[in-house]
Amino acid sequence: MEIVCIQEEAFYALFDKVLEHVEAKIDSKPAKWIDGEEAMGILKIKSTTTLQKLRDEGKIRFSQPQKKIIIYDRDSINEYIEKHARETF
Repeated sequence: MEIVCIQEEAFYALFDKVLEHVEAKIDSKPAKWIDGEEAMGILKIKSTTTLQKLRDEGKIRFSQPQKKIIIYDRDSINEYIEKHARETF
């Protein structure tokens, strides 16, 4: 067993840093709009074609703020997954 001795000021500074880190993790909510790579990760698909098909068929919401930038609504992806969930017996 090792014992580490630090000054009182250093201890409280470290303690404050730990609290800030924990509070930041608790307060951070996932982003509403995500990129295609993250959307494919949530959906567990590897093909951008499949993602485009879901988008074209209106199964997931998306926004296109610029010509080559497409972002996806995380909530609609989760709703799509829930809609296709199978109930257990």
